Amino acid sequence: MAEIIQRDGTWAFDGSTVRITPGLHRSVPLFRQTYGEITVPLEAVAGIVLEPERRRGRLRLRLREGADPLLQATGGRLPETADPYRLAVDVDRAGVAEYLAEEIRRALLLEQIPKEPAEAYLLPGPQVPVSVRSSDGTVSFDGGRVRIDWADTSDRVKRATGPRIIGVGDVVQVEWLPNSGHEDGFLRFVTREAVYSKLPPEKDPYALDLWGSTRRDLLTALVAAAVTARLPHPSTHPATHPSTHEGEHTGRPRPATVFPPSADHHDVLLRRLRELGELYRDGVLTDEEFAATKAAVLRGF
Repeated sequence: MAEIIQRDGTWAFDGSTVRITPGLHRSVPLFRQTYGEITVPLEAVAGIVLEPERRRGRLRLRLREGADPLLQATGGRLPETADPYRLAVDVDRAGVAEYLAEEIRRALLLEQIPKEPAEAYLLPGPQVPVSVRSSDGTVSFDGGRVRIDWADTSDRVKRATGPRIIGVGDVVQVEWLPNSGHEDGFLRFVTREAVYSKLPPEKDPYALDLWGSTRRDLLTALVAAAVTARLPHPSTHPATHPSTHEGEHTGRPRPATVFPPSADHHDVLLRRLRELGELYRDGVLTDEEFAATKAAVLRGF
């Protein structure tokens, strides 16, 4: 077995899997510590390279496109320090790093692992249930449903719509952009109604606006990856894959289960519709925003 132990983590290769374990040092990002150990099967690997630098080198493990739901959900936008497939290597351990890389390259050649995109996810993604408290609210995923509970600091339009509960079968796509500290990010669940994707994240009842702690908001990528892992793989519908900006979906929508509202739910519904009406009359909501958020409230009941 080839293994390298560094402050940022440990990589070990046993001939069939690459086991990546985050380090315990305080410099290791919260995202890596929370995600925990990742076991990468050899068939998910496209290549590995050691990039030498003056003080510290860097091991980079490249995965096949479509093999990992985390990379699929984040689209290469993870900060470099939080990327689990990069390892900072001390200069005096460069030889060990190159040996591990050579062992992986040899195994890829012997097993004739293709470099083409994978036709299914080869990694399971984050474990569920997973729950993250962000600047805009708390988002949770239990493997079947996404729930968003808004924070007191959320836009009052969102608070008026109440908690969001979204079945994974109603999600077409997950969009994620990190909070960089200079620009806000967001986590959006694109449903089968494309109208919701037209709202800005701060008012979209199906999106978390990420504007607070970059360290904490980055954890929302765990939810994005966990949900993505349970959506149809992109290779199964290349012609009907939804647009990132339009949220289009040309496949046949799955009918949602409808439950008759109770008397209490009816009262809550009326109160929220009145609140939305007041926001509309006060000029807080445009015609389009009012129509979209009203539809979101009605769908929630």
